[in-house]
Parts: sequence; C-alpha cells; structure tokens
Amino acid sequence: MAARHRIRCIRKADRQGAHERILSIGGVNWDGRPWILSLAAAIAGIESGTLSFYVTDECGYSTYVIVALYDGHKYLKTENDGLQPGNLLSLPECPWRDPTGRR
Repeated sequence: MAARHRIRCIRKADRQGAHERILSIGGVNWDGRPWILSLAAAIAGIESGTLSFYVTDECGYSTYVIVALYDGHKYLKTENDGLQPGNLLSLPECPWRDPTGRR
C-alpha cells in the first residue's frame, strides 16, 4: 500500500506550461519534520505505487494528486483539475530548502 502524504506547499518555476510550473512539493511528516520531493521523485513514487499524495481545501475536503501528461511531459495535478494544476498552484511556496538547495 502506498504511503499517503498531504501536500502543503510547492516550489514553482517561472514557466507557464502546465508541465513546467511545479518543481517540487512539500509537507510535514507525522513527527513535525518538513519534507520536500522533486517533481520527478513524486511522479516516480506515484507511478510505482509506493507514494500517494493529496491536498486539502479550506473546507477540509481532500483531493488526490495524479500524474498527468501534456505534450509528452508528465506533471502533477489533482483529480478534479483541468489542464492546469490549479489546486497545487494555489498552495504557498515551501519555506524550507528543497533537495537541489533552492530556498
């Protein structure tokens, strides 16, 4: 069974394409420690069945994050988003460093 994680923040690129806008996702572990994953690692985890992600809106409703394909490129979006990953893009920027050293 896939480990389920809530996405609370993202890292964005200065790009406009649906498949180029999110660089990494992040959240907080059960023990309060922050985590962050690159887009490639998150996609690989979903596709292998080892990871599962979701977002929660202000009303407390959860929506699963899926891998989508646009023009031959994989990216993340929620199940109920259209082409653009709107629910993920509405999340705040992650306040901690990602694995590539970006702040």
